[in-house]
Amino acid sequence: KMAEKQEEPSNAQNGEPDNAEEGEGKKKKVKREDLPPFEIVTGERLPAIFFKFQFRNVEYSSGRNKTFLCYVVETQGKEAATSRGYLEDEHAAAHAEMAFFNTILPACQAGARHDVTWYVSSSPCVTCAQGIVEALRKNKGLRLTIMVGRLFMWEEPEMQAALRSMKEAGCKLRIMKPQDFEYVWKNFVEQEEGEEAKSFVPWEDIQENFQYYEEKLAEIL
Repeated sequence: KMAEKQEEPSNAQNGEPDNAEEGEGKKKKVKREDLPPFEIVTGERLPAIFFKFQFRNVEYSSGRNKTFLCYVVETQGKEAATSRGYLEDEHAAAHAEMAFFNTILPACQAGARHDVTWYVSSSPCVTCAQGIVEALRKNKGLRLTIMVGRLFMWEEPEMQAALRSMKEAGCKLRIMKPQDFEYVWKNFVEQEEGEEAKSFVPWEDIQENFQYYEEKLAEIL
């Protein structure tokens, strides 16, 4: 059993800077309400504070209600190419997994083989799992490996069935090891300007929590 203290995230940890000036905050609020329900943030590197909170492989994911998805796409077509970046949910109506299939993959060479690796803060919800299965069935040239920090609602029977259906469709599901978190830190997290790249500092229980989730995933699959 993993010992985990319930954490209430600060605004910054949940994706909104704590020290935003009031005027800035008001401006943001108005802007958000004007946005269409499908809004996804994309980029090459995510802020370190988001990584440290959202990717943490805890058992109780209090306040962690976004999905952060870092991706590497290796295309083997007429021209070999590698692209990488990250997506995050900004509104509940759109999930980063589906945004990848709607926005990132179509920009890659059509008809080529794509080896895709995702590093995701938590495993997909049931709806996204169904979307992943459909995408893999439609696109025979797609190979997908999903490395997850935590398992999302894994006790639910429908969630377990969804994870199994992804495996049956050819998706490789893995729990992120400490080395995988370090890889994400080096390749997808912003380093402060003018500073030497900070080395990854594993949090307490990172190995224990990885083993916990690995056992759960093995039982489910």
